[in-house]
Amino acid sequence: MGHLKKVVQMVQEDKYCVDIIHQSQAIQKALKEVDNLLLENHLKSCTVDNIKSGEDKKAIEEIVNIFKLSR
Repeated sequence: MGHLKKVVQMVQEDKYCVDIIHQSQAIQKALKEVDNLLLENHLKSCTVDNIKSGEDKKAIEEIVNIFKLSR
């Protein structure tokens, strides 16, 4: 949360746009890394459990929806 506040502060202080963009991109990269870790954990646990319990369609639908939202 601190990084986001820093970007907001930079905008309010009318800092150089390219510097703000670099900070914003760093936040986005960090969030993507978190998403990747969460997805990996989900695939290894929840998705496997759903498939084992016969809920294949649900598992596949969840993963497809994740990819659709990431575009």
